[in-house]
Amino acid sequence: MMLVYRPSGWKAGRLLLSLLLLLTWETGTCQVHYSVPEETKHGTFVGRIAQDLELELAELVPRLFRVASKGRRDLLEVNLQNGILFVNSRIDREELCGWSAECSIHLEVIVESPLQVFHVEVEVKDINDNPPVFSVSEQKLSIPESRLLDSRFPLEGASDVDVGENAVLTYRLTPNEFFILDITNKKDKGKFPVLVLRKLLDREETPQFQLLLTATDGGKPELTGSVSLLILVLDANDNAPVFDRPIYEVKMYENSANQTLIIWLNASDADEEINKEMIYSFSSLVSPSVRRKFQINERTGEIRINDAIDFEDRNTYEIHVDVTDKGNPPMVGHCTVLVEIMDENDNSPEVVVTSLSLPVREDAQVGTVIALVSVSDRDSGANGQVTCSLTPYVPFKLVSTFKNYYSLVLDSALDRERVSAYTVAVTARDGGSPSLSATASVSVEVADVNDNAPAFAQPEYTVFVKENNAPGCHIFTVSARDADAQENALVSYSLVERRVGERALSSYVSVHAESGKVYALQPLDHEELELLQFQVSARDAGVPPLGSNVTLQVFVLDENDNAPALLPPGAGGVGGSVSQLVSRSVGAGHVVAKVRAVDADSGYNAWLSYELQPSAGSARSPFRVGLYTGEISTTRALDEADAPLQPLLVLVKDHGEPALVSTVTVQLSLVESGHAPKTPSRVSAGAASVDTALVDVNVFLIISICAVSSLLVLTLLLYTALRCSAPPTQGVCGPGKPTLVCSSAVGSWSYSQQRQQRVCSGEGPPKADLMAFSPSVPPCSSCGDNGKQQEICENPRQPNPDWRYSASLRAGMHSSVHLEEAGVLRAGPGGPDQQWPTVSSATPEPEAGEVSPPVGAGVNSNSWTFKYGPGNPKQSGPGELPDKFIIPGSPAIISIRQEPTNSQIDKSDFITFGKKEETKKKKKKKKGNKTQEKKEKGNSTTDNSDQ
Repeated sequence: MMLVYRPSGWKAGRLLLSLLLLLTWETGTCQVHYSVPEETKHGTFVGRIAQDLELELAELVPRLFRVASKGRRDLLEVNLQNGILFVNSRIDREELCGWSAECSIHLEVIVESPLQVFHVEVEVKDINDNPPVFSVSEQKLSIPESRLLDSRFPLEGASDVDVGENAVLTYRLTPNEFFILDITNKKDKGKFPVLVLRKLLDREETPQFQLLLTATDGGKPELTGSVSLLILVLDANDNAPVFDRPIYEVKMYENSANQTLIIWLNASDADEEINKEMIYSFSSLVSPSVRRKFQINERTGEIRINDAIDFEDRNTYEIHVDVTDKGNPPMVGHCTVLVEIMDENDNSPEVVVTSLSLPVREDAQVGTVIALVSVSDRDSGANGQVTCSLTPYVPFKLVSTFKNYYSLVLDSALDRERVSAYTVAVTARDGGSPSLSATASVSVEVADVNDNAPAFAQPEYTVFVKENNAPGCHIFTVSARDADAQENALVSYSLVERRVGERALSSYVSVHAESGKVYALQPLDHEELELLQFQVSARDAGVPPLGSNVTLQVFVLDENDNAPALLPPGAGGVGGSVSQLVSRSVGAGHVVAKVRAVDADSGYNAWLSYELQPSAGSARSPFRVGLYTGEISTTRALDEADAPLQPLLVLVKDHGEPALVSTVTVQLSLVESGHAPKTPSRVSAGAASVDTALVDVNVFLIISICAVSSLLVLTLLLYTALRCSAPPTQGVCGPGKPTLVCSSAVGSWSYSQQRQQRVCSGEGPPKADLMAFSPSVPPCSSCGDNGKQQEICENPRQPNPDWRYSASLRAGMHSSVHLEEAGVLRAGPGGPDQQWPTVSSATPEPEAGEVSPPVGAGVNSNSWTFKYGPGNPKQSGPGELPDKFIIPGSPAIISIRQEPTNSQIDKSDFITFGKKEETKKKKKKKKGNKTQEKKEKGNSTTDNSDQ
């Protein structure tokens, strides 16, 4: 073994080796050159390849050190324990490289982590293991005795498959007095022996000669080969045919068609007649393979192609031609035709792709080696120069690592979700004209990485579920899609746990981990829980797992599962009774009592109506009950014929399907006009005790509410003052003077849900979520006179203390109330005035209108419609109002009674909303009890705050 780079000086050698390693390292490869003689034994040391490649012995196995070679793979091996390259099997240079002067074995050394490719060249040195060989064991020559001195007779030379000095041959001839041996040098073809006549022949004296021609090569030790020469002496034919040139040189292209003329030989003979006639033929020295490729015309001397000529098989031919006359004995002339074959671009390149890192992870870094590519072309010159290219628009590129060796590396980031596999075509094209190409394809599959979280179609879903559902019923199905593959796309679902009031979310609902189906674990109650909002998490099975959440809003729809409940005075259950004293002097239409009830349901299910059940067998009752107000009034003037005790059975019925009914008995005692109706002592005492207890319980609540209300009022006053003091600007309400909406005799009322109303209040931009009632006050649309505007807005009528709306009854309140006059909803300057109420009358008589409750009553909805009777012929004109309307989103029904301007309105008809706080007080009763006044004032403040 020897290294090629071995200068005379040790330091110079290290310097040169370092420079070579540095240059090759820049391209990611390193070439090491070794040499080994052929025919060496198994295990012969070649080189310390690990040390020369600067690799540690301990990392050869972990980095998957391996050697790949083109062709036979078992000639050389590497011991992974000591990093030595050794001979594994017999190496025959002649078998491996044939007649080529240079013979090398190209190895590719591959290590991983990181991936490196080294090119190692092992030169196979020739040894003198082949002796010279003659094609025949005996050569025969016929020489006329008349040949002159110095006549030359070419002999077939020997061949040696070795190269270099081992193939340099010398010849020697058995010593004799008639012939000597001369050597002829042919152009690029070596030396050939020639027999020279040194003494005239005499057939009669010596008819034949037996000589031995020996060839010796230049190897150490020398090897020889020999052939026997049988020389026959012929009788006289004085002149032999002679060619005009002893050697002819011809050039031709490969792949020429059969019968193509190569050369036309010309010979002449100085003899006469028959001795002058000549026949051309191939010499006996011409091999059978050459005879198959060419043919000669024996009369004309034309040599033509007889078979396919391929430059890659053989690029030169040597044809020995004899011309023989017809004399007796015949004489022969000799010449040599040297045919040189020129290359044509008739071989396409060959491409070999060796895959290394497949499949490729989609998060692989740029520069990762995917495969090794080697190309070759059997042609020579420009026809054998090959260039490589890739399919366009792929995230890969070719990097040249050595002559005709490339690495397929990653050029840009991969995304499996966009492209899951690539078919990369490597095209090799030679430099011929026209050029030829070859293509090899490699399929690069992209391995998935968990880089995509599950995604829902929308971030939020709304689900409507009827209350009183069966436990475990399926209410919704969530579905998330993951763009990854295999386990990275397996999605599992779970609840995002939280507390719903005092209970855990998992006690209400559950989600199936695989299907995403959401189940209600228990019956839902609209009165307890109107909206259940929670999140469902979707998580994949990748490492690390990725996830996302979706929000579910489950609205519990109301069903008619609550019967109307009576409010005091009177018993609060079915079959209760109310007692009331009525003076006989009251006239027709006088309200003598009132039945109040609420329904815990909402919408239609909480819309209550009152009916008076007629007594069996009795005369027509002088009393009637308001269909939606529950007011019991007289239908005529009472007289002495009327029974002193009038029991009335009132049915309270909701509008659900099916409708639920409660009953109450009202005992009306008719008394003479001289007796003032008084409350029984027991009732008064009971009411007083209840009032006292109520004051004691709610005192702290009242104080807190008053404090918060005062702070709110102070803030609003300060804000209004700042707004009024600001310079007027033209806001979004459009041009014109600012509009001010003022409060009414019953106070202002705001209503805010998902729907927003835009109202201009004072100066500046419009306010959202404000609905204002302004009865008995002219609308502040123009407010042209600042003084008038200030007077109207600073001196509103005091709110009726009987107008109370408790938030604790937001889902289950039903009663009726009289509003003094119609309010006006202002849409801002330039906008139309909408007569309040925007929802319509709620009376079932044919002349009246119909109210359509919102879809999913009780669930964030305020879209109400009003229709008058069959065919809806009636439409409210300017200034006209329906007599009843329903507050959107609430079961309460409000009645509107329009009275003349100067008429006195019975304020006692206003209803108190809320829990059992106090009985209804009549406004005509004189204020004599200060304690009662404070209690009423405190309750009014509390209820207004709730509102």
